[in-house]
Amino acid sequence: MHQTRKLNNLDNSEYIQKLDKSSMMAILLDFPSQLREALDAVGVQRLYPKDGLSNCVFAGVGGSAIGGEVTRSCLLDEIKIPFIVNRDYFVPGFVNSKTLLFISSYSGNTEETISAYKDGRKKKAKIVVITSNGKLEALAKEDGYPIIKIPAGMPPRCALAYSFVPAIVVISKIGLVGDKQRDIKEAANITSSLRDGLIGPNVSSKENEAKRIASVLTGRMCTVYGASKNLDCVITRWRNQFNENSKSFAASHVLPEMNHNEIVGFSYPKRLLKDMVVVFLRDKGDHARVNKRIEITRSIINRKVHKIIEVNSRGDGLIARICGLTYIGDFASFYLAILNGEDPTPVDEISYLKKELSKRRSA
Repeated sequence: MHQTRKLNNLDNSEYIQKLDKSSMMAILLDFPSQLREALDAVGVQRLYPKDGLSNCVFAGVGGSAIGGEVTRSCLLDEIKIPFIVNRDYFVPGFVNSKTLLFISSYSGNTEETISAYKDGRKKKAKIVVITSNGKLEALAKEDGYPIIKIPAGMPPRCALAYSFVPAIVVISKIGLVGDKQRDIKEAANITSSLRDGLIGPNVSSKENEAKRIASVLTGRMCTVYGASKNLDCVITRWRNQFNENSKSFAASHVLPEMNHNEIVGFSYPKRLLKDMVVVFLRDKGDHARVNKRIEITRSIINRKVHKIIEVNSRGDGLIARICGLTYIGDFASFYLAILNGEDPTPVDEISYLKKELSKRRSA
């Protein structure tokens, strides 16, 4: 009865608005429009020639880095040069004048990313900056690098489309992959359809996939699994959104790697495992052998955990499937925050950590 009463809160717009003090729901609802608008963020500006580029690095952390992961996953089958995402104060040793280096910081003041920018500049990489403002924008202007200016005023994790769509457009304009405008427009259409018919706030809890997921996760730990090839970025996004939006601990891993280690860990601690929910993210592009692995993995862990949930991607193109599956997770994490009695937007621990770090700057 208590659980049913809490679930009913997800259909109560006044209750949601009372908790959602920073209006994250409004940003979530706008994601399809964000995808369309992000297509124009690059504009007409100087880019780099394709000839001579030998690798691509996307440097960022947190909500900015996930844009790099989505970019890499969306282009993995087509791009012919290595593409890695770099989350640190430095860039890899192989970075040089033949590297296309995206430096992404939503605020423009992320210390790890500014440090990586300076390292990449020293190594003469071909830098493209993605930011809304801050010190990074000032440095790039001074140094004469292309800047993709994106809208400010939202939590970095909510600016996902502004992080990955411009990177895809740049890579396409340079000629490393084909034009992706149609694919991104399909992603906007798929997410619009999901919002209005399956996961949005106006869809009742009985019919709403994201609300049902949140209700199962209330008071329980979540582990998210899926195939590494196309869905690793989505798996990471789901975990991070449960962490930041829901204030809930979540874990993740990818198959087939999980079958070579983590699958053995479903014996202890038994008390915690009985309260664990496992979410398998599925995509039509999953390798046939990975599908078999998921079936067998389910049979092994089924009686050891509270519940197993499967969530399927929608759409034809890979970008649309990735965006749609990501969008379901974003809404599920929002609804779980509401069921937890939390405002989804604040990330107090991160703010505290940054404040403490600023007091301890090295001379």
